[in-house]
Amino acid sequence: MNRMFGFALMAVFFFLIDLYVWQAIKIVMRSATLSTQRIIGFGFWGLTVFSILSIIAIFTYMPMSAPVKASFRTFLMAGIFIIYISKVFSVLVLIIDDLIRLGKWLISFFQGDSAPAQVATEVIQPAAEKISRSEFLAKSALAVGGLHAGGMAWGILSGAHDYRVRNVTLRIKNLPRQFDGMKIAQLSDIHSGSFFNKTAVKGGIEMLMKEKPDMFFFTGDLVNNIAPEVKDYIDIFSKIKAPLGTFSTLGNHDYGDYTQWVSPEKKRQNLQDLMNAHKTMGWDLLMDEHRAVKVDGESIGILGIQNWGAGNFAKYGSIEKAQQNAHDLPVKLLLSHDPSHWRAQVLGKQTDIDVAFAGHTHGMQYGVEIAGIKWSPVQFRYKEWAGLYEENDQKLYVNRGFGYIGYPGRLGILPEIAIFELKVG
Repeated sequence: MNRMFGFALMAVFFFLIDLYVWQAIKIVMRSATLSTQRIIGFGFWGLTVFSILSIIAIFTYMPMSAPVKASFRTFLMAGIFIIYISKVFSVLVLIIDDLIRLGKWLISFFQGDSAPAQVATEVIQPAAEKISRSEFLAKSALAVGGLHAGGMAWGILSGAHDYRVRNVTLRIKNLPRQFDGMKIAQLSDIHSGSFFNKTAVKGGIEMLMKEKPDMFFFTGDLVNNIAPEVKDYIDIFSKIKAPLGTFSTLGNHDYGDYTQWVSPEKKRQNLQDLMNAHKTMGWDLLMDEHRAVKVDGESIGILGIQNWGAGNFAKYGSIEKAQQNAHDLPVKLLLSHDPSHWRAQVLGKQTDIDVAFAGHTHGMQYGVEIAGIKWSPVQFRYKEWAGLYEENDQKLYVNRGFGYIGYPGRLGILPEIAIFELKVG
């Protein structure tokens, strides 16, 4: 019953958006022949019906656990998403004009006797001028929506695998001098179930290895939903090597919480299969535990916890377990998938943790990073969402992610390979 209610709300939402956009289309195509207008109308509203039926089919007949249909489902959903989010941009332009018209009407209504002169002015304006203004706004609205749709399409074709190496210096107090200058590579949010270009993924890993890291961190979300998604990429990710260790942890998508299982045993087996994949790739999966990395008799600690996220996200991890027997280590680096964990349980509470490494947000795969400007809608949900943050000598780095989920692309917020250089601070 709840699902049917949700589908009904979605259908109403789609219809209202399309009804608004259709008014602009009607203005633009006024000079077209009647047959052309009918063809355009049939195509426009036919796409609305197709979109609604497709979403119902996706969530009813294409479960997340069906890997054969995953690629088709992803691109179908992405197409619908691109179309309607772009239409929303068109609607915003149209609403601006409607608000202006409403404002003028309210002014004339409350002016009383002084209004006729203004109304008369409106009446004697040539019809052609009004039509020109309406056409301009309609065309502007459709152009804005079209440009946005084109940008998101480009984000699939180009942005999805446009890997960027980001170099970050981490100055850490009490860092043993044996570790000064050491390089750490970090990937996060691989989401192997979303990949559609294995060659590009391989190229990204080759970019990482050219940096010759001393250590490697992976901060969760190896898959979207089920362990078999990574099967075809184990040979690629197993090429990641680092002399001082390759360490990993789990993200919220790795537990299989977002799909239906025939039994609890199947879900547990899926998690075990995923953990085995980490082992096969040579990654040391940290499950609420730590490792001491030694160089010339000095050590630093690498802590890793299971997913812990604020709000409704799963809280599997235990920072207390990871800290057991680790208090003598002079420097501690934490791998924790969700950046909200840092502010909730680390900052000002676990003061001996010098740097936390996270991912999870993807920068929403959508935003702006240019000329010092950094913006994404995800910042309204996460205070720390991309890059380096510091408070009271404790640091957090939020990786923008290597892969993608939902929208199979990236617009503005590009996939990241983070390379850190540790310095005595």
